[in-house]
Amino acid sequence: MARPHNAIDRRALITGRLLNADQVVTPPGGEIASILVQARPERLASVETAIVALAGCEIYGRDPKGKLVVVVDAADAGALGSTLNTIALLPDVYTASLVFHAIEAS
Repeated sequence: MARPHNAIDRRALITGRLLNADQVVTPPGGEIASILVQARPERLASVETAIVALAGCEIYGRDPKGKLVVVVDAADAGALGSTLNTIALLPDVYTASLVFHAIEAS
């Protein structure tokens, strides 16, 4: 016996209109990410100081050629994205690339 097929509007699915706001569950915990930063080697110390001053940021690794590995702990993806943009816009920073992202379960 064939089951009835419930048609789903493709556009509603893609744009998220099928989701009910009450059904969206925010994951517990927070977001953790690793960002690779390339900066001017002669200004690396000042870039490092500016990054450490940002909430939830710490320097995990440092290469004197101008690379920093930054670990960011943020409350949600929006805060994480904002931090990434802030780092990318710092003076003497060439690039800031997200290389790892995970949701921390509590």
